[in-house]
Amino acid sequence: MDFKQIQELIKIMGKSDLSELSIEQDNFKITLKKGGTPVVVQQAPARVVTAESTPSQSASSVSAESASTVELKEAKKEKATDEKHIIIKSPMVGTFYRAPSPDKEPFVKVGDHIRKGDHICIIEAMKLFNEIESEFDGKVMKVLAEEATPVEYEQPLFLIDPNGV
Repeated sequence: MDFKQIQELIKIMGKSDLSELSIEQDNFKITLKKGGTPVVVQQAPARVVTAESTPSQSASSVSAESASTVELKEAKKEKATDEKHIIIKSPMVGTFYRAPSPDKEPFVKVGDHIRKGDHICIIEAMKLFNEIESEFDGKVMKVLAEEATPVEYEQPLFLIDPNGV
């Protein structure tokens, strides 16, 4: 099974009512679960969520899963602004990196304008470095994940202002 077939399985599963899918072929096994912690997840397009306001904190000292929960709860609590922001979430479980290597500049910084298709970060999963691309244009308002820390599936990574182009 190749990488594109795995991506297609993820897309199909996302559109279906399936909650779990397991496939075994020769020496290859993959299990995808929806609604819980994925056992094995390969690269999928970055997901975005529109929020009424911005998260007020990044809970780096809290576990990756609860950090996502804390940030989303904070976003719901704050209703002081009418601006719409987009949260770019992690499409997979792995380690978050802002730059292609330690001696290079980050892909994006706060205040940068991004375009659809721009590389915004890397998530390392099982020694594979997956470059994550933006799916829209906007301005980076906040980086929500810490450099070289583990991230969970759908954990918020960036806060983007789509009107800041």
